[in-house]
Amino acid sequence: MKTNKLLTPNLEQEILAFAQNLIRIKSYSGQEEEAIKLVEAKMKSLGYDEVIIDTMGNVVGRIGNGKKIIMFDAHVDTVTVNDESAWKIPPFSGLVKNGRLHGRGSVDMKSAVAASVYAGALAKKLGYTSDKTLFVSCTVFEEDCDGENLKHLFNELGIKPDYMVICEPSNNAIALGHKGKAQFVIKTKGISAHGATPEKGHNAIYEMAEIIQRVEKANSELPIINGIKGTLVLSKISSVSASLNAVPSECEIYLDRRMIPGETEEMITQEIEQIIDGKNAIWEFGILNRKSWTGLNIHYVPFHLAWSIDLTHQLTKSCIEAYTEYFKKQPTKFDFWDFSTNAVTPVSMGIPTIGFGPGNYHLAHMRDESCDTQEILDACSFYTKLISKI
Repeated sequence: MKTNKLLTPNLEQEILAFAQNLIRIKSYSGQEEEAIKLVEAKMKSLGYDEVIIDTMGNVVGRIGNGKKIIMFDAHVDTVTVNDESAWKIPPFSGLVKNGRLHGRGSVDMKSAVAASVYAGALAKKLGYTSDKTLFVSCTVFEEDCDGENLKHLFNELGIKPDYMVICEPSNNAIALGHKGKAQFVIKTKGISAHGATPEKGHNAIYEMAEIIQRVEKANSELPIINGIKGTLVLSKISSVSASLNAVPSECEIYLDRRMIPGETEEMITQEIEQIIDGKNAIWEFGILNRKSWTGLNIHYVPFHLAWSIDLTHQLTKSCIEAYTEYFKKQPTKFDFWDFSTNAVTPVSMGIPTIGFGPGNYHLAHMRDESCDTQEILDACSFYTKLISKI
């Protein structure tokens, strides 16, 4: 693909080396300190005007003091590797081979961290930030608690961008939105009894059995609207009993519901109510409590509606203009992510938000994760161009 080249060969090597160094650091959710401090040092060395690590452990760099505020966000945490010996290339090697950067986080999303951090510095050098304030945030604990990081950062530092770019992987296509996410726990109650006399009890697992069938049926009946389909998945089941010789007194399942634009909280809660109707069951949000690397407690309620930005919005137009100028062609397709991202926080605040990032997200969280190195460099150049257009 022909491009309007912005990066020198030396700068390209620097960007890829930074991405490699990030991958060599294990930065599982809650263990991001070393990666965050590497980003902090890099931002300072690149001439950011201010670099702050907040009390949750997110790092944000600022360039400029203009009235118009633009922000780019990428998270540094990754999912764990539980099969390291099965990887063809070691997951923390950061090896570049055959034009691809290999390792955990190469797609999700340390390549985007490197691209966005360097884009800020390049935009400053080219004079694109003279009348703007640019923030580049590198956030923590996104994998479990998407959006809580930005919520904390905005509140603590008093930041509210005019425009937000989420740098999650999109194969360098402009992403106009993503599905919503709701996670629930359903619990059934039973009566404990000895396994030799089960008729004296009531089995909570049997009580749950029909609910499980209803979950499967509900998923199969979810409609497809504008080519997008919601999903409902049972991802975990557990039970409580006095012993292996006893009738279970409790059973619990965890549900993951992905929503499409137009679905509301009322619609989703009615759906769950119908699933447990007539059963001795209750439901609640699958709230998560986590602790960041700084020791801060994180309380996460997993409910976010789907969102999208219109093609006619000024932010979208600016992205199209930047894309066309850099890649020397207009975008032929736009993405809509299946997964949830940190965008849920700025969207909930009414901040215009859009997505763009290097890497094929179908490789995220998978063994042998890798990212095309040219996509990383192109993403950096696109971000730089976009800063000049907003």
